[in-house]
Amino acid sequence: MSEITTTSAHPTQSAFDIVMKNFDHAARYVDIDPGYAELIKSVDREVRVEIPTRLDNGDLRVLIGYRLQHNNARGAYKGGIRYHQDVDLDEVRALAALMTLKTAVVGIPYGGGKGGVTVDPGTLSPTELERMSRMFIDKIDPIIGPQEDILAPDVNTNAQVMAWMMDEYSRRHGHSPGIVTGKPIELGGSQGREEATGRGAVIVLREAANIYELDLNNASIAIQGFGNVGSYAAWTLDKLGVKIIAISDISGAVVNSDGLNIPEAIRYVKKHRSLKGFDGGDRISNEELLEMDCDVLIPAALGRVININNAEDIKAKMIIEGANEPITGKADVILNDKGVIVVPDIVANAGGVTASYFEWVQNLQQFHWELEEVRHKLEHILITSFQHIYALAEEHEVSLRLAAYILAIERLEKATRLRGV
Repeated sequence: MSEITTTSAHPTQSAFDIVMKNFDHAARYVDIDPGYAELIKSVDREVRVEIPTRLDNGDLRVLIGYRLQHNNARGAYKGGIRYHQDVDLDEVRALAALMTLKTAVVGIPYGGGKGGVTVDPGTLSPTELERMSRMFIDKIDPIIGPQEDILAPDVNTNAQVMAWMMDEYSRRHGHSPGIVTGKPIELGGSQGREEATGRGAVIVLREAANIYELDLNNASIAIQGFGNVGSYAAWTLDKLGVKIIAISDISGAVVNSDGLNIPEAIRYVKKHRSLKGFDGGDRISNEELLEMDCDVLIPAALGRVININNAEDIKAKMIIEGANEPITGKADVILNDKGVIVVPDIVANAGGVTASYFEWVQNLQQFHWELEEVRHKLEHILITSFQHIYALAEEHEVSLRLAAYILAIERLEKATRLRGV
């Protein structure tokens, strides 16, 4: 469950401000009443909770958690829970807003939410992690529900954490598999959910490569982050015969210009929980990976790793945002001026929430879909969404990011107006 941190200077831009500036820019291309624009931008509810957690040695540790509900004009709030020492209100607020936009872009009937706990999960034992997860659900119980706010895994959370959360909620409300997505298959999880974010990024990359005439068969790919998103993106690309020349995690990066053995790397990480010691290529830093000469860069770890300090040094021709908000606003301008094609997070990593929607639907129907059906539906939604965004980008002569925001705003404005204030 390890993710990436960087040693470069921390960006000064607020994560939420970056999202709102993009929203305001895109809103100029939409015939939207200013009042409705402000309503869509506003956060519906912000909850901060204290989570008392009994440690294995008997000590009591009090942790801080958040659940943000940004907008539910198009459906129930939906968003992941992350455990990370850098989680704060601004980050969670930004991620909740991005989820509102993301679900609108791919056209699934959800709004946007996000949550997290400010903790390094590596400092907790499995039993401590379970106690904390259950207590977090206890604290936010009044505002969540299968038709109100549905949780999902994110950075440093996984199917096991979702199982604990579902069980804790179900103790109070009866069996409620629809309260979380990303669960184990045995507890109502969906085939294809675990792979969906990484697989979705590859589907979108393939479509972008076709449109922008990038030959993936002769392209070089670098992936920053080898957790759930990065490893599944690498696995999917490897199955397609695409050469991946660099991968990384918190221990650093491994590069091989002839192409890495991805199945071997995945096996190594499953055994050792890190790429540390993997000898499939030369060792470089995460910062060097971001700036290396490659055709496609997939940042698939934490946010704002490409910022004003390194944007000028980015050499990739195309960036697929596997992570949420990996590029700051100022860096985005620099990359756009350089002619780098950036496929934004609100479509590039939307495979996860799309498959979560499939899981939720199966839970509500108490019916199970096979893997190929999930993959087929995922591909259809992401291809259609990307083509729609590209058409808007061409129509308005704007970046793919602004086009995605335009599409989301149009759909959110219509839903808000139809529902009334």
